[in-house]
Amino acid sequence: MNIVWVGCHEEGVLAFKSVLESGRKIKAFLTLDDVVYSKRSAGSRIYKEYCEKYDVPYYMINSIKGSFAYELISINKPDLLVVLGWSEILPECILDIPTIGTVGTHASLLPHNRGSAPVNWALIRGEQISGNTMMWLNKEVDKGEIIDQMRFPITIYDTCKTLYDQVAYTNMEMLNKLIENLEKETRLSFPVKNEMDEPILPRRRPQDGVINWNQNGKKIYNFIRALTEPYPGAFTFLGGKKWIIWKATLLPVLSERNGLEPGEILGNAYGFSMPTNGILIGTKGEILLVTEIEDDQGVKYSGDGLNSLDLKGIFKDEQSTCYRSPS
Repeated sequence: MNIVWVGCHEEGVLAFKSVLESGRKIKAFLTLDDVVYSKRSAGSRIYKEYCEKYDVPYYMINSIKGSFAYELISINKPDLLVVLGWSEILPECILDIPTIGTVGTHASLLPHNRGSAPVNWALIRGEQISGNTMMWLNKEVDKGEIIDQMRFPITIYDTCKTLYDQVAYTNMEMLNKLIENLEKETRLSFPVKNEMDEPILPRRRPQDGVINWNQNGKKIYNFIRALTEPYPGAFTFLGGKKWIIWKATLLPVLSERNGLEPGEILGNAYGFSMPTNGILIGTKGEILLVTEIEDDQGVKYSGDGLNSLDLKGIFKDEQSTCYRSPS
């Protein structure tokens, strides 16, 4: 069976490696060129190392919709086209090439959470169950025939990174299962129909990461963990500067009891172990303990380095010079 692979996001690396280690041949691998790749989050270049190790031809393209991508896929005559971790909808001319079909996954339990950034949206919305869906791709957004699904819980401790680790593992499991069945000439069917009137999730962009402090602490905590690394991060403004918040802890202490405005800094938290040091910030509900932050020069602070900043004032959701100097 001829396999051609299209991928960029790190969620597909484990599956790619597993297929190669099984002894199966991948005829060609297509990924984004450096210019487009630099504008994406959570991409991986480790694919190139595996291509070199297993003698897989490696090609860089600027779009799956271009003539170069079409020619590359056509000349390799795939039976199965695997598309994992790719943000573009494939044109029909490419979907028509493979003799078996084009397979992809979507990091939700379809038909729920169709569209962009399903992992990030699930965390932002405080959902407690998610999963991964494998399907035969078609020209519509996440509406192909479902092949398989795997569920996993979303705990209060998860971030976008830990959930994508589960997505990567389930990608590997479902793809290996599919290939094994296709080699036996068995085409899997799944009882769930990919039909629902839910609106498609909107695309998230870096500028959508601004923190709205006029929410309760849990919503802000969910927002921060949804956008933390490897994504661009949730951000806010203080003293005329942009600050990215990478790590935070939710404290069951109401801001009102301390007379805090939303976004107002209560002060530093101190401890002899690293995670307990940080900035205490008020919200519309609970207090947040921020334990890692980055300034507008790209410098990250945590532990006693964060506390030594001695930040004071009120974080805002827009550029402002409102800032109270350290006393």
